[in-house]
Amino acid sequence: MTMTTVYLLFILILAVFVGFELIRKVPATLHTPLMSGANAISGITVIGAVSLAGGVQHEWATWLGAIALVLATINVVGGYLVTDRMLAMFKKR
Repeated sequence: MTMTTVYLLFILILAVFVGFELIRKVPATLHTPLMSGANAISGITVIGAVSLAGGVQHEWATWLGAIALVLATINVVGGYLVTDRMLAMFKKR
């Protein structure tokens, strides 16, 4: 393994631990705004995946872009469904 790979792996592991700690300490009242922010970030991911899938790169890059587009779209739609369901819990009947 090259040093670049080691550094990237270290950054990934560090990001997983930091992300886990941040999400774990979020109070329940902030989950809906946090989900909305995550949906916005996933929307940016969809735009990046569209540009990768539609570009003129290698064939494998196009396939990876298409897979990323499908997964990011599922994430955005699922996030909005969860947010809508959470907001419905606060509505008066």
